[in-house]
Amino acid sequence: MEHQPIYSSQGGHYGISNPGYVPTAGGAPAMFTPPVADSQGPSAPPASMFDSMPGYEGTVAGGGGFLPPPMPAVPTPQPQPGPEQPHWNIPSISEDTAREAFALFASSKCCYSSAPAKEGVITSMEAFNTYRYRLETFTESRSTEWSHEPYSGQAVDAYAQPPPGPWDIPAQPPNFFLNGKKTIKVPYTSSVKSCHSCVGMGRKPCKDCAGAGNKVCWVCNGSGYRHGDDRCHHCSGRGRENCSRCHGQGSRQCDVCHGKQQLLVYINLTVKWTNNSDDYVVEQSSGLQVDNLSKVSGKELFRDSQYMVYPVMGFPDPSVVNAAQRLINDHQARFSQTSRILQQRQTIELIPVTKVTYTWKGNSHLYFVYGNEFKVSADNYPATCCCCTLL
Repeated sequence: MEHQPIYSSQGGHYGISNPGYVPTAGGAPAMFTPPVADSQGPSAPPASMFDSMPGYEGTVAGGGGFLPPPMPAVPTPQPQPGPEQPHWNIPSISEDTAREAFALFASSKCCYSSAPAKEGVITSMEAFNTYRYRLETFTESRSTEWSHEPYSGQAVDAYAQPPPGPWDIPAQPPNFFLNGKKTIKVPYTSSVKSCHSCVGMGRKPCKDCAGAGNKVCWVCNGSGYRHGDDRCHHCSGRGRENCSRCHGQGSRQCDVCHGKQQLLVYINLTVKWTNNSDDYVVEQSSGLQVDNLSKVSGKELFRDSQYMVYPVMGFPDPSVVNAAQRLINDHQARFSQTSRILQQRQTIELIPVTKVTYTWKGNSHLYFVYGNEFKVSADNYPATCCCCTLL
């Protein structure tokens, strides 16, 4: 005759329909491992769990993508030409500054001798005009998703009135050009549902003991004895021990509803503020790698910030003017469809780059000094120790 397990109201097992054990070879009771009750719900909430809310029909659990902003109710302000800069001065560095920057560079390298920096004779210094144009577009994007939390008596307001549209909910942005994020519970979308994970039971079968409340004794490996007739003292000869994870109950509190059996289901609105930035650096023929320039700052020659900027005018380098037009058009196409543009800013920096040629021990060498920080690049430094040449 097959004996069926008896389940407790807490999702565990109290025993089986026979006396609850089978005798071991020495007559000690050995506990069974009943099958697990199939009372565990789906890991993800089913679609039927979510109500249909006007204005949020496409919202799903996990997020439904970014929502396009509505057309503005009033005409957007037109961009105005920024102030022209009559002076595009090109600063140059002195020989002393170049020498000091080179000496500091050599001293920062553990394997570089300071001799070339101290003894080298500068033979020429050549300055290069290097401009960096930067366009920043500060945007706001919104997305929605269904969320849930254990229900503990929170307000339930679904269908009390239509919820406000996702772009009608006020959200105060941080300072312009600073990234930020805010999550807002959409009013009039909250309702109470039975927990999908535990099927409204508040508890779920323990995975460690398969819902039995006990496991094979790790000391006697389930035999009930350690050596011969020496009964296992750890499990008192039962061959099994109470599960430490569920404390012998065979079930644990549901980790989704925290034992509340019900969930408060609602729509979350996520508002993201993003500073989207793109740079254009004018190619220069000095020989310095352009990547080095991203690590330094320059002298700001031009700044224009407004809702929508106008392409820069009056700049002596036509490549900067062309880059400004191209990037402004690109940002408008990329960001206006999926987000709301709040502010734009364009700047032009002059990054000083000086190519220094010097002689040391009869040979000619060169290095670069660049940026406001007077960074130095010297790829072929003439005096390095062996540990550097092996790298």
